[in-house]
Parts: sequence; C-alpha cells; structure tokens
Amino acid sequence: MDKKLDLKSIRREYEGPRLLEEEAGSNPFELFQKWFEQALKEEIDPNAMTLATVDENHNPDARIMLLKEVNEKGFIFYTNYHSKKGKDLAQNPKATIVFFWHKMVRQVRIFGIVEKLSEQEAIEYFQQRPFESQVAAYLSKQSEIIENRDEVEKKFHQLLEEFKNKPVPKPESWGGYILIPLKFEFWQGRPARFHDRLLYIRESTSIEEWKRYRLYP
Repeated sequence: MDKKLDLKSIRREYEGPRLLEEEAGSNPFELFQKWFEQALKEEIDPNAMTLATVDENHNPDARIMLLKEVNEKGFIFYTNYHSKKGKDLAQNPKATIVFFWHKMVRQVRIFGIVEKLSEQEAIEYFQQRPFESQVAAYLSKQSEIIENRDEVEKKFHQLLEEFKNKPVPKPESWGGYILIPLKFEFWQGRPARFHDRLLYIRESTSIEEWKRYRLYP
C-alpha cells in the first residue's frame, strides 16, 4: 500500500443494554427470535449471516448468506450443492453461522450439524423465488471459473426468453440445508469493551435441554 491506513484510531463506544440471565431465559431459540424481531425493525438485511465451513484439508472458509427460515429445529438456507460451501459441507457437515447487527451492537454465533433439506422442501422454496432468481440459479455453476461475464449474461437473457411464461425447473444441484444448533453465543456490546456474553450448549441435537453460561468479555 502507498498510504498506510490508520486503523488504530477507528473506535467507537458501544452503548448496548445489559444482557441479563433473568431476561435471556433458558431457551436460546426464544432469545434469538426476540433479538431477530428487534433487528427487523432496526437493521438493513437482518437475515444476513456469515456461514463458516471447513474443507477436507481443514482449511476454513466463510461467506455471507441469507437466512430463509428458522424453526424449532434449526436455521435454513439455500445454495448450490456443487458450490464451495456445498462441497465443504459434503466433506464436513459442521458449520458456524454468525449474525452481526450493527445498530443494536449485537452478535450471535451458532455452531451445529448441517443436514440437507428434502427435495420437496427445496422445490417448494425454489418456486417461491422471483422468476429472474430462478433463472439465475438454473444457469449458475456456482463457484466455477468463467471466461467472461458477457457470455454468461448473454445466456441468462436467452434463458429469460426461453422460460417466459413457463415454469423454471429446479436444478438437481440446487437445494436447502438446515443447521441444527449445538451451541449459541449471544454477544451484547457494552461500554469500555466490557461486553455481555451468554453461551448455551447442549451435548446432542436430540437433547432439548440447554445449559447456559456467562463468559468473560
């Protein structure tokens, strides 16, 4: 770099509210829903999350995804099974998702086991997507190298015409995953970097009972 970036001087005080055990409760899903409902009112793209995976060589990778559903079992997202993340999950079906809500000064980290959704569930969601998004998914060989964007755009517009007023078939390589949590960590930014952190853990995805701990900032 020609000019040194002065990163050390970037600082702001976090003024978030306390995160107290009596208010957090014993069920992390309920606390997540409470925080998410608040994020819907305050944040841009509140369902944006970082998905971190590890490949067969133990190399970590991460990217931003969009959460599309959360239920009593886990967190659902969709992608191409042949993408980098899909290949990682095929080798190692464990992952972490991270939500960061800037205005609320809150972060949630969730670690768990990832499973594929059924084909029928994937088809039902695919059919709900906007037409152009369906065509883009039909065309994309996600994460593969392309020679140039112009050729891909040309093919995209050809497919828009081809599928005009027709149903777009869901590609076999496209579908959904559900992350079934084993750990939640809720982080609330506080003044003087003395943050509140609550950790919820269960030993197995078949166990409903969660143990809660407070962590040092």
